[in-house]
Amino acid sequence: MRPLASRAASVKPNGRGDPSGLGELSRVVDLMKPGILPAQAIAALHETGGILTALPFDADQVQPASLDLRLGRTAWRIRASFLPGEGRTVDQRLSDLALHRLDLAEGAVLETGCVYLVELAERLNLPADLAASTNPKSSTGRLDVFTRVIADHARAFDAIPAGYEGPLYLEISPRTFPILVRAGSRLSQIRFRRGIGRLPDAELLALQETERLVDSATADISGGGIAVGVDLSASSWDGLLGFRAKRHTGVIDVDRRAALDIEDFWEPIRARGRTDLVLDPDAFYILASREAVHVPPDYAAEMVPFDPLVGEFRVHYAGFFDPGFGDAAVGGSGARAVLEVRSREVPFILEHGQIVGRLIYERMSERPTVLYGELGSNYQGQGLKLSKHFKPAG
Repeated sequence: MRPLASRAASVKPNGRGDPSGLGELSRVVDLMKPGILPAQAIAALHETGGILTALPFDADQVQPASLDLRLGRTAWRIRASFLPGEGRTVDQRLSDLALHRLDLAEGAVLETGCVYLVELAERLNLPADLAASTNPKSSTGRLDVFTRVIADHARAFDAIPAGYEGPLYLEISPRTFPILVRAGSRLSQIRFRRGIGRLPDAELLALQETERLVDSATADISGGGIAVGVDLSASSWDGLLGFRAKRHTGVIDVDRRAALDIEDFWEPIRARGRTDLVLDPDAFYILASREAVHVPPDYAAEMVPFDPLVGEFRVHYAGFFDPGFGDAAVGGSGARAVLEVRSREVPFILEHGQIVGRLIYERMSERPTVLYGELGSNYQGQGLKLSKHFKPAG
C-alpha cells in the first residue's frame, strides 16, 4: 500500500482535475454500478484518495456497506446546534458558537444536556457522481446519544453532496447517560451512494415474495418501504416488553464492551397482562420490532420514520442495516430491529403492532466480499437487546 501522501498526490481534487477526466479516482468510480458501495469499493475509494485520513483504518472499521467514522483529537462544547449554510465552513461558525475546547487524546466525559462538536479523523474528496449519507452506529443509538454529521457549506445534517471535498464534523448530544469518549472512538457511520438504488414498491413486493424481507404474510409495502411495527405482545421475551432508561447514572465508556450491569442503567418493563405501553414524556425506551427483518446480500436497508403525524414519539436513531443482516446463511434466520424510542412533550400510548417505522431497501453496487454476521457482529440474530456495553443478562 502506498503512503497516504503519495496516494493523495496522485489524485486530482474530486477526481476531475486532469484534462482527460480520467484520474485514478474517477476510473475506480466509473467501474462501480449505481447503488450503495460495498466494503471492497470503500477500501478502493480510500486507496485512491477519495477518503483521506492521517491514520490507517482500524481492522474492523470498514463494514459490509458502510465505514465507521472516528473522532479526532479536538472537541468543542458549543452553545447550540447549527448548520453552516451555503458559502460558510464549520470552522468559521465555531468562532461564534464555541464555549470551550476539549482534548480527547486521553478521553473526556461528555455530559447530558450539552452539545459538542468534534472534527472527525476522516476527510472526503469525492468524485462528482458519488454522494454519502451518515447515521449513528447501532450502539450509539441504543445509549440515547444523539449524533449528526455536518459538512462545510451544509444546509442539512447527515447528507454529504456528490463531489464534496473537505472535513467532516460530528455533533454529539448525550440525552440520558454521560459518556466517555476519546480520539478514535466510533459513534457514527457513513454510506457512499452512486446514483439511485432505492427499490420501488413493485420490486420490494417481488423481493418480499422471494427473500422474505420481513416475516409477515401480509407485509405493508407502500411509499417505497415496508412498514415495521412494535412488539408488545408479552410473549416474545418471557413477559418483558422492553427497557426504560434510568436517570442520574454513572458514565458509560463507549469503547468498553460487556462492562456494565444492566440494572445500574435500565429498568425492565414487564407486561403484567397488557399489550400496550404508556410512554412518559422525555423518557427513553428500548423496544423491539414485531417483524423479524432480513437484508439479502445484494441489498442494504435503512429504517426511516413512518409518519410524524401518527404519534408523539421518535423511533430509531440508528437506521442502517447491512447486507446479510438476519440472513440464515450467516447465522441470522431473521432478526428483530431494536427500536430506540423517545416520547415527546406528552404521554403517549403505544399499542402492540403499531407501525413505528419503514424499511427502505437499496441495491448494492456489487455484493460485499464480507456480509454482516461474518464479522462477529454484535447484533446478528438479535431479539430485544441492549447495546454491547452491557453484560449479558443472567
